[in-house]
Order: sequence, then C-alpha cells, then structure tokens
Amino acid sequence: MTTPLPGLRERKKQATREALREAALRLAVERGPDQVRVEDIAEAAGVSPRTYNNYFAGREQAIVSAVTADREARIAAAVGARPAEVHLADAVTEAVVEQYTNTGEREQQALLLITTRTALRDAFLAATADIEPPLTAVIAERLGDTGAHTARVLAASVAAAVRIALEGWLRPTGNAEAAEGFGAGGLVVPSGSLPDQLRAALAPLVPAFDAAERRTRPSPSEPAGSA
Repeated sequence: MTTPLPGLRERKKQATREALREAALRLAVERGPDQVRVEDIAEAAGVSPRTYNNYFAGREQAIVSAVTADREARIAAAVGARPAEVHLADAVTEAVVEQYTNTGEREQQALLLITTRTALRDAFLAATADIEPPLTAVIAERLGDTGAHTARVLAASVAAAVRIALEGWLRPTGNAEAAEGFGAGGLVVPSGSLPDQLRAALAPLVPAFDAAERRTRPSPSEPAGSA
C-alpha cells in the first residue's frame, strides 16, 4: 500500500501537533500534570489557546499524545507492510505488540506520568479507539471484496481488545490496594507482561480474522473460481 506524501499544509499541522505534544510532556514533567494549563502548553508551543483546541480537547490528551503519537497510523502501516502470505490475524497481533512495547525515553516519561493520574490513565485508555479508522482501511484492502463493514467490525474489535489488555496491565486484579490507588489517582505499577496481555486479548479474534480471509482467499488446494 502506497501512502501519498503530505502536502505543505498537512506538514505544518503535523509540526504544530508535535510541538504541542512536546510542550505538554515537558511542562508536565517539570511542574507536574496538575500544574499545567492549556494556556501554558499553547504558549510554550508558540500558538494560541484557540489553535491548541483545534488539536487537543484538554491537557491530558496532549500529554498522553506524547506516548500515543501516531501509533494508530504506525499499526496500520505495519499491517499493510506484512507479506500477503502472512495471516491477517498474525499481522495485526504483531503490529499491535510491536507498536505498544517499543517505546523510547520520551514515551517512558509519559507512561510514568500516566500511571500517577486517573485523568491521564483514562485519556490513555480512550486513545485506543483511534486504532479503528486506519486499521479499518488496511484490513479492507487486505480482504479485498469483503467490504468495509467486516473490516470495521474487526478493527473495532482490535481496539476493544487492546483497551482490555491495557486495563488489565494498569489495573491489577486481585490487588485491592492497587485498585484503590487506581481509583484515587495514586501511583499504579503496571503488572505482568504487556506483550503477553496484548496477545491474550487479541487471541479470541483469530477465528474471525481467519474466517474473513477464507471468504476472500482460496485455499491452496482449491483454485480460484472452482465450484
């Protein structure tokens, strides 16, 4: 799948969004998330608060964006880049695990903040919904004539599975003290292996992906067009 290069206007918008992300994370690290206003982020990024509101709904969304930045597009691109012979379920699973676990220093800083504030954790979990639109497009392309309806259902299911995995990672079960800290906005220490939790949450979707592929791809022993 070939992605067209963005035009000048789109590149400027991307640069503005990136500047806001960087400013939000830097100020949150320096001052603490509760001491950062939207006006502070806008000023640090060199834009007006009105411009800020065109990109983010609040400070939490901007801070979280430092770790989720363009992740949904990268997941879709990774799926599209997998060879056609790779099962779609495997392509999606590997792309999700890769993009959610390969984090740099900036992302680690943001994740540390996210585990200390309920509003940031909620924004982080809500961001999983952004996976659906680009993943719908790449799944529809892989499935060909199956249609966007099936692709959208599958993509929405992936987004829900990722959210469930992240909730399990951030909300340890069987630990009343951790659960109380989560609800109160205290520090929450992620539990278990995130890659394992992502794979476990996505595993129930494999039959649905395989069934969708079978409807559009003939089996090796059955030539296309056979009765």
